[in-house]
Amino acid sequence: MPHIALIRAATQTLIDHVEELTQLDQAIGDGDHGLNMRRGALAIQAKLPEWQGKSLNETLKAMGLLCMSTIGGSSGPVFGTLLVTLAKELPARPGPADLSQAMQAGIAALTKLGKAQVGQKTLLDVLDPLQRHLGSGGNDIIARTRQCAHDAALATAAMDATRGRASFLGDRALGHVDPGSRSVALIVAAICDSLESA
Repeated sequence: MPHIALIRAATQTLIDHVEELTQLDQAIGDGDHGLNMRRGALAIQAKLPEWQGKSLNETLKAMGLLCMSTIGGSSGPVFGTLLVTLAKELPARPGPADLSQAMQAGIAALTKLGKAQVGQKTLLDVLDPLQRHLGSGGNDIIARTRQCAHDAALATAAMDATRGRASFLGDRALGHVDPGSRSVALIVAAICDSLESA
């Protein structure tokens, strides 16, 4: 399936779930995550016609730079850095093992950027299990990848928040899913759904 179609599906799911992401962020953040992600998704969708002839790597890099310039708060640098890192690391036609290796580099870049670690109730808590899952390969990789992202995002509800605005809430952040983690799970699900229906 063309990567442009996957990007369109991923960005559309963020637009469609803006209210859910906003509510999650209102509970433990400053309430703007959903709107920021929608802003970035709309900006990317507006550029898709121009990117039709670009390679996957060129498109990911352009998306990352666009995220950095259009998405407010911490999400712009975070998602932008992840996309730019994936653009550097992925081959033209990546398989699960390639995705795992590139995601490992993305995790390292985000750890350096935000000084966050796995287990601190951030999107790293979805990226890390996804990276390990993709590296294991096996049958039904698409369905299992979707489930892995979903389960990992839900698991952030039981984590103590020690980074970002949620860290100021202490125990009050418990029971709430991290908005960035949910965004990653939504993106992964949209891509998996598209691949399965192709």
